[in-house]
Amino acid sequence: MTSEKAPTTNAKFFMLNKPKGYVVTRSDEKDRKTVYALLPEWAYEDNWKPVGRLDLDSKGLLLFTKNSKLADSLMRPGSCRKTYEVWVRGLVTQAHIKQAVKGVENSGEILKAFQVTIEGGAGHKTKLQVVLEEGKNRHIRRLFGSLKDTKFGTPLKVLELKRTRIGGLNLDVESGKWRFLTQDDELLLV
Repeated sequence: MTSEKAPTTNAKFFMLNKPKGYVVTRSDEKDRKTVYALLPEWAYEDNWKPVGRLDLDSKGLLLFTKNSKLADSLMRPGSCRKTYEVWVRGLVTQAHIKQAVKGVENSGEILKAFQVTIEGGAGHKTKLQVVLEEGKNRHIRRLFGSLKDTKFGTPLKVLELKRTRIGGLNLDVESGKWRFLTQDDELLLV
């Protein structure tokens, strides 16, 4: 962290492009790198908090705010859709997509996607765009891990996961970088 004074701003949010290998927490008992290592000191000191989570192995768009009511409204199921670029080990079929949208049971929870689109693939990997209306712990990883590869009979496995959009707001900063949202950006968070 660099020692600098917090900028004067009316912004209610800033976005961070979270790289893999950082935990989304203020401090970590296992001494892993937190997202605050990527931010100026004032983000921690002024109590900017993440809106939702991305796990250690996930990357992409992460919002921060000081306003807990705004954060809660964005995290409420069905409040705004979140879009992910996902690479899965295994050949994802239309039957898998239908099941993912319908929902699967995993550890006593029903996990489902709002929309899944096949974007391409290479070898025995499939690139997907996955849209969620709610996000549970490791939702996409658990959802696809509950589906079996039709050729090998093994569970599908998420290899890479990147959040690219929240509502209508697209991720537009480089990995490890951040920026304040404008008022126009905030209007896209629906």
